[in-house]
Amino acid sequence: MTLLTGDSALLMPRCGPYDMILADPPYGDTALAWDRRISGWPAKARGALKPSGSLWVFGSLRSFLATGAEFRDAGWKYAQELVWEKQNGSSFHADRFRRAHELIVQFYRDDAPWSCVYNDVPTTPDARGRTVRRKHRPPHMGLIDAGHYVSEDGGPRLMRSVIPVRNAHGRAIHPTEKPVALLEILIRTSCPPGGLVGDWFAGSGAAGVACRLAGRRYLGSEIDPVMAQRARDRIASVLPLGEGIAP
Repeated sequence: MTLLTGDSALLMPRCGPYDMILADPPYGDTALAWDRRISGWPAKARGALKPSGSLWVFGSLRSFLATGAEFRDAGWKYAQELVWEKQNGSSFHADRFRRAHELIVQFYRDDAPWSCVYNDVPTTPDARGRTVRRKHRPPHMGLIDAGHYVSEDGGPRLMRSVIPVRNAHGRAIHPTEKPVALLEILIRTSCPPGGLVGDWFAGSGAAGVACRLAGRRYLGSEIDPVMAQRARDRIASVLPLGEGIAP
């Protein structure tokens, strides 16, 4: 578990290749001094990622509309988006809905076929019992067989793309801190066990905590030296997977 202090665009590429990259860059949605969009990093990240890897980026619709061309020009292909649903929301405008969600977009390298990208999509044990019948398998259904199958009560099903996870409101050490539980889902999905996760904008170090819990290696970068040390202390306080468990 390593967290560097400095500019991620300079430090992170030389430490790859990564099995997965997480990025929570400034969205550029406000006038706050720290909320300024940073350009150039998507191209640096692509060169540091293995062909089988994924880049997961947090953002708002506004930020992705503003930066979409940069991701495309840097050699990234869009895979899917998730919605993180928060228990509370915020709004800087009295004439708009209170925003209680953020987007997370998965990208992969444009020179790698999707079939070669590591994906272990989690399931949830909350499927309702039902029988599904079809005469022909639609081409978009992937590996689901034609004919019929039965789903038992409480059986597994793919996790939904809208993921409700409580944020760290009242406990956060960083203004844009993401919950460990949410980051752990992404890490287990796109990084193989023992693989290396690159955290491009480390902030509070929550991704490092998630990597410890998931049994993945972690290397992050944070430009604020005070926050970087707080993140290191936080990560160091968490036992790695399997430690402290009696045989």
